[in-house]
Amino acid sequence: MPTPPTRRATRFGPVGVAALFLLGKLKWVLAGLKMMNVSTLLTMVLTIGAYATMWGWKFAVGFVLLLFVHELGHAIAMRRLGIPAGAPVFIPFVGAVIAMRGMPRNAWVEAVVGIGGPLLGTVGAVVCLAIGLATGHLFWFGLASTGFMLNLFNMIPVSPLDGGRIVGVVSRWLWVVGFAIGIAVFLVTFSPILALILILGIVQFGKTWKGKSHNPQYYDVPAIQRISMAAAYFGLIAFMALGMWYASQPLSALGGNRALMTTGLTLLFGLGRSVFTLVREPGRRW
Repeated sequence: MPTPPTRRATRFGPVGVAALFLLGKLKWVLAGLKMMNVSTLLTMVLTIGAYATMWGWKFAVGFVLLLFVHELGHAIAMRRLGIPAGAPVFIPFVGAVIAMRGMPRNAWVEAVVGIGGPLLGTVGAVVCLAIGLATGHLFWFGLASTGFMLNLFNMIPVSPLDGGRIVGVVSRWLWVVGFAIGIAVFLVTFSPILALILILGIVQFGKTWKGKSHNPQYYDVPAIQRISMAAAYFGLIAFMALGMWYASQPLSALGGNRALMTTGLTLLFGLGRSVFTLVREPGRRW
């Protein structure tokens, strides 16, 4: 009788098991490759080059790949829901943008698309943390901390951030909480990008509160969907915060100035990235 693939893989130890796992996830790798085109590759290379002038090419490559993983999460969610997704385009010193070439049916679908990015982005940060724990290299801890922070910031419940897309299905009153959090963060960072996000959120607040113009019952979804998305949203936030804290512990070995610089750069470009991580309706951003 033929030896099962899993049993054959275990003969090669952890490497064989890991290879089998990666082969099992190959469809997601292929999905990522399919969503890339010339503009994606070109802007990715340009963005890596821009970040490399400040952080070095290794960290720049890792940072841009974390951005790509985040966008891949949105794209996978869109395609599983039958919504056409465009290819991501990277913008040096800003981040990346991906297009939604269709309309979500309701707030639940929008929330699923919204949480797809932070969810897969968190997986990317966890992978970096695992490599850091296995190798002891501070580079991976820094990259993991950056990944957690990027995705955690995007969970602030203010549109056009991912968090604003997610909490609409839970309770629109969470947007008010999001503005309070955003204002508090702004008073600490005085980030012009964050100020722009808050302004954009205020401008479209009335429209989003009433519901999408094409569907007055946009927010009328079953209670089980509200509860499950609330659990996913707050659970993911807690996990990200814990992951960021844990990954940042070894960075104290960098010394005060370098650790502070790493945190400052992460926050700066996390804020810069988020305003352009907008999912677009046909013909406009939202």
